[in-house]
Amino acid sequence: MARILDFLLEIGVEEMPSAPLMNAQKQLGALFERGLDEVGLAHGAIRTLSTPRRLSILVDACATATEEVRDVRRGPAASIAFDEQGTPSKAAIGFARKCGIESDELVLRTDTDGRAYVFAEKTIPSSPALPLLSALCERTISSLEWPNYRSQRWGSEHATFVRPIRWICALLGSEAVPVSYADVVSGATTRGHRVLAPGEHVVPSPSAYERVLEEAFVLGEQRRADVIRAGIAAVEESRGGAHVDTPKRIFDEVVNLCEWPTVLVGTFDEAFLDVPHEIICESMLSNQRYFPLYAADGSLTREFVIVSNAAPDVGATVIDGNERVVRARLYDAKFFYDEDLKVSLDEYVERLAAVTFQEKLGSMRSKVARMEALAGSVATLAGADEETYREAVRAAHLAKGDLVSQAVVEFTNQQGVMGAYYAAAMGEPEAVSRAIREHYRPRFAGDELPSGLVGKAVAIADKLDTVCGIFAIDEAPTGSSDPYAVRRATIGVISMLKSLPSVSLGTLISAALESYASQGLEFDLEQAGGKIRAFFKGRLAAMAKDEGIAGDVIEAVSAISIIDPAEFFARARALSDARDNSPELFEDLSVAYTRAAHLGDVRLGIDCDPGLFTDPERALLGAIEKGEQSVSDCLASKDFSGAFSALAELREPIDRFFVEVLVMDEDTRLKENRLRLLNRFSGVFADVADIGCLSKR
Repeated sequence: MARILDFLLEIGVEEMPSAPLMNAQKQLGALFERGLDEVGLAHGAIRTLSTPRRLSILVDACATATEEVRDVRRGPAASIAFDEQGTPSKAAIGFARKCGIESDELVLRTDTDGRAYVFAEKTIPSSPALPLLSALCERTISSLEWPNYRSQRWGSEHATFVRPIRWICALLGSEAVPVSYADVVSGATTRGHRVLAPGEHVVPSPSAYERVLEEAFVLGEQRRADVIRAGIAAVEESRGGAHVDTPKRIFDEVVNLCEWPTVLVGTFDEAFLDVPHEIICESMLSNQRYFPLYAADGSLTREFVIVSNAAPDVGATVIDGNERVVRARLYDAKFFYDEDLKVSLDEYVERLAAVTFQEKLGSMRSKVARMEALAGSVATLAGADEETYREAVRAAHLAKGDLVSQAVVEFTNQQGVMGAYYAAAMGEPEAVSRAIREHYRPRFAGDELPSGLVGKAVAIADKLDTVCGIFAIDEAPTGSSDPYAVRRATIGVISMLKSLPSVSLGTLISAALESYASQGLEFDLEQAGGKIRAFFKGRLAAMAKDEGIAGDVIEAVSAISIIDPAEFFARARALSDARDNSPELFEDLSVAYTRAAHLGDVRLGIDCDPGLFTDPERALLGAIEKGEQSVSDCLASKDFSGAFSALAELREPIDRFFVEVLVMDEDTRLKENRLRLLNRFSGVFADVADIGCLSKR
C-alpha cells in the first residue's frame, strides 16, 4: 500500500476582488477532489483557504502513488469466441480490442454458471503521485471560472487568470511538486503580508503552512472574520450597548480586503447628522466599506468602524486618512440633499416626463398618472374613507419623484427613502411620506409589506402597472428571462392582496389595462387580460404549494379560476381542512362528483320532471335544493368551510342514487331526466371547487 503525505497547492496572485475570490474558492475544492478521484489517488479531508492574494487547497493523507489494479472482464462464451478450428471470431477480436489487449491474450475458463467464457485480464500498474498531481494542479488552475469578471493574460503566455499569478507553492509532504502555469514555476515558498512581512517565506510542509502564514502576518478567511467580529464586539461593549451595522455582503467583502485585520474607530463632523442617515450609511458602506455605529437608542452616531490591513502601530495615521476620505464623501451627500430640498417633489414629478419607463410604455410621468388612478381604485375597493383615498392618490403622484433627485441619482438604493424625506419637508401627511418610503416593498421573498393601506395601495399600483404593461406589449417573462422582474412584482401584489380581501384583483387588472389603452397603447385588451389572469393563477398555485397546501387541493380551487389572493388561500385552506377532517367522505364525494360530471350532458340543461322520479331521485333532488341554498349563503358570506360542509351532505344521497338508479335506462325520457338531475348535482359544486380533483389517481 502506498505511503500517505499531506498535500498543499497555493496560487499566489495580485489582489483579487471579493466576489470572484469567494466563487473561485467554492470551485477549487470540488475541482481538486474530483480530479484526485479521477486519477485514482486516495486522500483524506480537503480544505480550502483564501486571502486577497492567494487561493490554497490542503489535502490530508494524500497517497504517494495509485494502487495497482487487476482488471478482469468477462467476454463472450467460448462457443461464440472461437470457431471449430479454435480461431478467434470477430466477437473475440472485438472484445480484446475493446479491453486493450491482443486476442491471443484472452484467457478461457469456466465461470460460476458452469459455462466457458473468454476473459480479458489486465494489470494496471501503480503510478507515482507527483506527475499526476502536477498535471492536476495545472488543469485545476486553468479550469477555474470567473463569471462576470474578465480574466487577464500577461507576459508571453496565453494562459489567463482573474489577476496575474505571481507565485505557486505546491508540496507533497516536504517535496516540491513541479507546477507551471502562465510562465510561473512552483516552489516551496509563500509570501507574507505586503507591509508587515514582505518577501518569500519557506513552507517546510503542508502541515506547517498555516503557521508560516500567521508568522508572516496572514490569516485565513475564517480567522480574519473572527478577528473582525471580536473587534466590533469590543467597540460595541465599550460604548454601552451600541450597535455596529455590518450587512453580510459588505462584511464578507471587508474580510476579503485584508490579510491581517485591525479594527479601528473614526469619527465625522456632527453637522452631517442633519443629513438623512440612510445616505450617510449608504455612502460609508458602499463607497468606503466603513461600518456605521448606532447608539443604544438606535440613533446614528458620529463614529464609524474601519477595518485596516496596515500595521497596527500606525492606526492613528490610518484613522486620520479615512476620516479625510469620509468627510469628502459626506460633504457630497449633504450637498445633494440640501440642493434637492430647494426643489419641490411636485416639480421632480413633472421632470419624469423626460425619463423612460419602458421603450414601448412611455415615460415615468405617464406611469405616475396610471399609478394615481390605480392606487385610488385599490383604496376605494378596500373601503377607505375620503381622507385615506386622497392620501393614496397623493402618495402615488409623488412616489417616483425622487428618481430624478441628485441624492437618488448618486445613491440609487435610496429611492423611495429620499422621496419620503422630501415629502415630509414639504409638509405632506405622515401617511403619504411613509407610503412613498415603503412602496417598493416587498422587494424579495419574506420582505416586510407596506405598513398601512396607503402604502399598500401605492405598492400594488406600481407593481400591477408594470405587470400589465409588460403583458400588454407581449413581453411576458419566459423560463429563463424576466428582465422587468414581473414574477417578483406579481408575488408582491399577491402578498399584499392577501390582507385586503375586499379588493378584486380582476377589477384592478382591467383598470390597469384600460389606463394603458386610454394613453394610446394599442393591444388586445381581452387577450392581455386573459394572459395576466392565467399568470397570476400560476403564481398563486406556486405560493400555495410553498405554504404546504396539497397539490390536488390547489388544482381543485384553481379549476374555478379564482385569482383574488385572499379568497384563493381561504378556499384552499378550508378545503384542505375539510378533507383532512373527513378524508374518506371527501374521497367518496370526489369519486361520485367525477362520475356525475362524466355522465351528465350539459346540452340537456338542469330542468327535471319530478313526476318521473323514484324515491332515491327525489331524495337527491331535495339534497341538491338544500345544498344550493346553503352553498349560496356560505359563498356570499365568505364562509368557505361552511360551503364544503354543505357539499359533504350530498355524499349519502348521491351514493344511494348510483346504487339504486340505472342512469342509462333504455327509456330515453327516464335517462335524460336522470342526466339533467346529475347536471344539477354537478352545478352545486361549480362555484366552490372542482372536487373531482381530490379523487385518487
